[in-house]
Amino acid sequence: MLPVALVAVVAVLWWLCSSWREAVSGRIAAVLPGVRAPLLLIAHPDDECMFFAPTILGLVQGQRPLSVLCCCTGNYYNQGETRKKELFRSCAALGIAPSNVTLIDHSDLPDSPTVKWDERLLSSLILNHIQEKNIDLVITFDEGGVSGHSNHISLYHAVRSLHSSGKLPEGCAVLVLESVSIFRKYISVLDLPLSWLCGQDVLFISSGRQYRQAKEAMLHHQSQLLWFRHIYLFFSRYMIINSLHFLQDKKAEKNS
Repeated sequence: MLPVALVAVVAVLWWLCSSWREAVSGRIAAVLPGVRAPLLLIAHPDDECMFFAPTILGLVQGQRPLSVLCCCTGNYYNQGETRKKELFRSCAALGIAPSNVTLIDHSDLPDSPTVKWDERLLSSLILNHIQEKNIDLVITFDEGGVSGHSNHISLYHAVRSLHSSGKLPEGCAVLVLESVSIFRKYISVLDLPLSWLCGQDVLFISSGRQYRQAKEAMLHHQSQLLWFRHIYLFFSRYMIINSLHFLQDKKAEKNS
């Protein structure tokens, strides 16, 4: 009886999803009305589709010319050259032109789950890119990094430093992807009610077609498709749902 009930719940949630997505689209239009040049800031090739696909597809659908800045080649297993090519193919599958994808290959920014990247170096590289591309919205990981990866968390601290010091261009906002509990992370569409009810500034919910598009993008990362990542594609809520928060000044956070 339990599997039947679970299937019924999932079916109902997918049926409700269309109306939720309409409401979400209206909320996004209200919250991000003047965004002209958003930037997705990621650490490794495959972050874009494993964690940010709903955000990317939502922005692309809204006719916003999204750029991607990837801060290393993902060379942990000496696959950097292969992963560079995979990133461009994945982004193309998500609707991002190759000219809008930039990949940093710096010896002081190694792909490693235990290495914290140098904040000053990283901040400088990110700021130069923001200024060069006239970016007015940066989207990246929060302080939990979704998976706890040190490189993901380094991006948050670098952008946090730029934001807190007032170095970002005037009008440039920052959105960070919410890290949820391990339980919520792997209940896929069942997390929809919690994501809808919990406080967040921006919420992206993918349609069935967009979910298939995200999976197609991940299939371009053949070097990373170990058995457990196939399970991730099926169960992770990040393939369907992205809840994000605007980065605030620490004083504002204390007063809120």
